[in-house]
Amino acid sequence: MTRRRTAALAALACLVAMIASCGSDADDRAEPPTSVPPPDRLPTGALPHLLTGVSNVTRIGQLTGPDGINHTDTVEIAGADLGSMFEHDGKTWFVFGDTFGQREPGLTGGGGQEWRSNALAYSTDTNPADGITFDGFVTDPATGWALEMIPGDKIDNEEMTKIPTYGFSANGAMYLDYMSVKHWGEPGEWETNYSGLAKSTDDGKTWQQLDAPKWPGDSNFVQVSVTDVDGELYFHGVTHGRFGGVQLMKVAAIDVEKPGAYQYFSGTSGDGTPQWSSNIGAAKTIVDAAVGELSVAWNPYLQRWLMTYTAGDGGGSAIREAAAPWGPWSEAIPLVTQQDAPGLYAPYLSPTYVADGGRRIYFTLSIWDPYQVFWYRADLQKSGAAAASVPASGTS
Repeated sequence: MTRRRTAALAALACLVAMIASCGSDADDRAEPPTSVPPPDRLPTGALPHLLTGVSNVTRIGQLTGPDGINHTDTVEIAGADLGSMFEHDGKTWFVFGDTFGQREPGLTGGGGQEWRSNALAYSTDTNPADGITFDGFVTDPATGWALEMIPGDKIDNEEMTKIPTYGFSANGAMYLDYMSVKHWGEPGEWETNYSGLAKSTDDGKTWQQLDAPKWPGDSNFVQVSVTDVDGELYFHGVTHGRFGGVQLMKVAAIDVEKPGAYQYFSGTSGDGTPQWSSNIGAAKTIVDAAVGELSVAWNPYLQRWLMTYTAGDGGGSAIREAAAPWGPWSEAIPLVTQQDAPGLYAPYLSPTYVADGGRRIYFTLSIWDPYQVFWYRADLQKSGAAAASVPASGTS
């Protein structure tokens, strides 16, 4: 759980690593993300899929809760879920959903006292191999508890809660894309009022809920994953649950607060060139499957985009790859199954947390019982590469 050093020390460490070829499971320093191809060099035609499977899937540790690595009871967090990640101001920020300060022993799923709709932690830990240590949480000065950045009304059938589904950095500010949940319905489906953006210009201490842009609660952009491609923000989105496919929209980062600036992927031309429309109704589904909480990141090992998500068909979590953000996306490959981790959901990636040139990925994963966020790793297998010595046989 090593902290970020100065640039000089980092350069020296890199030189030593190159000379000594050091590195092991006990010390997988996070590698700087390889540059993502800018929009004018993204592939326009279909390239072969390379990902053939995952191996060595391992649960490393528990990030949240009194018994977790970070002992989050010190900021009055007994249970929380989600844990999507984004980079801002030299830190990795972890975004949590419904958060509870006190929970009865043996309680399953979300619930408890001191309910906050969301919480935000930050870290400069660059060694993901033994779990991630948080530097701290954004806290409420009056209580010292983890701050609820975007308050939800907590009134069923009006607004039950506000859940941030992803964060991103743009124009010197932090943004959270969140959904306003009207009612938690049947498992895997909920009613939402809308999704929108909240903004902070003081490192998360205070947040402004923007009047625009907003997307309807039955749209395909209720839950999103956000990636920055050379100044353009790509939003991969799904609807209000885990029962629909993935669509894609983009906007120039400088125009992120302008509703009319968003463009929706509407298909490809005969030569594979992506087509975009200002009409959300023209958006095409790029992954036709039951997709829940999703995460998209560039992977330097495959030189491909990765997508991880909750498989709404009950299969646990899945991973796909594509050469371009709009696809074509590969068939789903199991990542962690419900048999290995019952009640799992929300596998979130970060391009910061990879090792071995991106062959090893790290990700957060929520588990309904005990309603905590865990830290996992997996090794990617690709066509033409030597098979891993240990098969993908669940978690440890």
